[in-house]
Formats: sequence, C-alpha cells, structure tokens
Amino acid sequence: MTDHTTPLRIARVTDEASLRDWRHVHNLIIPPDALTLDEVRERAGRHLLDVAYLGDVPIGCTTVRRPTPDAPAVATVITRILPAHRGQGLGTALYAHALLHAQALVPSPDTFETIVLASNEDGLRFALSRGYTECDRYTLDGATVPYVHLRVRAGAAAGATDG
Repeated sequence: MTDHTTPLRIARVTDEASLRDWRHVHNLIIPPDALTLDEVRERAGRHLLDVAYLGDVPIGCTTVRRPTPDAPAVATVITRILPAHRGQGLGTALYAHALLHAQALVPSPDTFETIVLASNEDGLRFALSRGYTECDRYTLDGATVPYVHLRVRAGAAAGATDG
C-alpha cells in the first residue's frame, strides 16, 4: 500500500545510486531481459532514464528514447511501475512526466510508441485503455516471452503506459 502522504519524486539517472535504482525496477519488471549496470550506463548515454521514488524507495522508472533518423517524428516512452504501486495514479503521473521529456526531444511528434513485456498484463491493459494499439510482437533471441510494441497517434496520447 502506498503512503499517499509521501509525494512522488522523479529524478534523472545521473549517478551510480540512480543507475542501481533504475536497474532494480527494470529488472524486477522485465526479468527475462535483466540488465547489468554497464548496460544501464550505456542506455543512459543514449536515452533519458528517470527513476520514480516515494520517499527514498524506488517504485518506478522510465525510458524516453531519442528519435531515430528513420522515424524522426516518433517518440518512444516506456514507463514501469512496480506491481505494489500500480492502480494508484503513480504510473499516470510518471508517464505524464516522461511525455513532457519526449516532446522536448521530438517537438511535434506524430506518434507515441511504447513496449511492454507480453506477460505484464497490467502494463498491456493500461496502454490499451489509453488508446495504444499493438503494431508488432517479437521475441528476443533466447527468450520465450514476447515484447508487445504499441503505438498511438500523438493527439490521442492523453494516457499512459504503466508497465
């Protein structure tokens, strides 16, 4: 149960402690694709990574991917909330924060995308209820659980993905 007197704090991954916190949340939510600290450091150099805290406890994280030359008007935002903190509006708040950062990287996005592990039913339900639709499903080499790639037109991206 969340202590609603403790405000949600969102911080950019900038040091070893925040790298560990981001990795902790990511690896709990996506165990088949657990990352090392070196892999998180590499991602932090390419993408915007944030950690959500209640007090000093990490309860979520985001990845905002930079646009690519092949898709300059596509903003990719991935939000993860630990299961004990879902359904309380925290994912929505975290995603709204990440969306603002995505729009700074892609000032006029035509599409928002997200990726959810297929076994994360809460994350899929959350994304689908906010207008995202599945556009691809793929399984990484050696994995058994697929990822679901979802997309929504920018004008319809009022919601969040909470996964």
